[in-house]
Amino acid sequence: PLAARPAPARSQRPEPNVATATRTDRIIIVALDPGHGGEDPGAIGPNGTREKDIVLQVARRLRDRINGSSLGGNPMRAFMTRDDDFFVPLQVRVQKARRVQADLFISIHADAFTTPAARGASVFALSQNGASSSAARWMANKENQSDQVGGISVGAHEVQVQRALLDMSTTAQIKDSLKLGGAMLGEFRRIGARLHKGDVEQAGFAVLKAPDIPSVLVETAFISNPEEEAKLRNVAYQEDLADALMKGIQRYFSQNPPLARSRAL
Repeated sequence: PLAARPAPARSQRPEPNVATATRTDRIIIVALDPGHGGEDPGAIGPNGTREKDIVLQVARRLRDRINGSSLGGNPMRAFMTRDDDFFVPLQVRVQKARRVQADLFISIHADAFTTPAARGASVFALSQNGASSSAARWMANKENQSDQVGGISVGAHEVQVQRALLDMSTTAQIKDSLKLGGAMLGEFRRIGARLHKGDVEQAGFAVLKAPDIPSVLVETAFISNPEEEAKLRNVAYQEDLADALMKGIQRYFSQNPPLARSRAL
């Protein structure tokens, strides 16, 4: 009968016009990954500030901005890999983002280094061909140790990850991740944030290994630097960081519209 016939879905057979480049008739999901948590405090500043607390605060501020935004008429929603103080294994963070078919994955951290003189924000993407610098390799090794703090063995999972890295989609993911990271660095410059490196760095961060989601790891500042530790505790600076990250997301999507894929809501 005619009444039982489903209405045509524009997302299934889009008309070939300019609007399809920006409108996908679905929710745009950005996965936010506050680093560390639970028994893993992350880095600890000279005055006792814990990385896990700061990055959760920044992620919540960014979440509120994302949830209040839309893209080309499509509502945006943030998905948090953790929304409180608990431990999440690195591979589970990636699995959570893939389960909700996130359009982007942003892991938020706060650097520590062996000397308190180090300062500035950095953005990292995945590398298939080794780290872009010795500092990037050191940072990836440090962040990848998070699972060891939580008592997680990653050996078997790494075999699966290495297979995924051979997939051609990972090459495209890295390319898009570099674009996303570049947009974020541009917004950090706009708010006057000091940059540790002016370009997106690359290394083998375990949490960036979703082969189908553009993924970046943002080190917001060096919590091991007393001056930057104080800034990270400051609400106004956290708001500035969230603003810059939000504008970086918007700038990326303005040049790289999300795919018009279907998603069960």
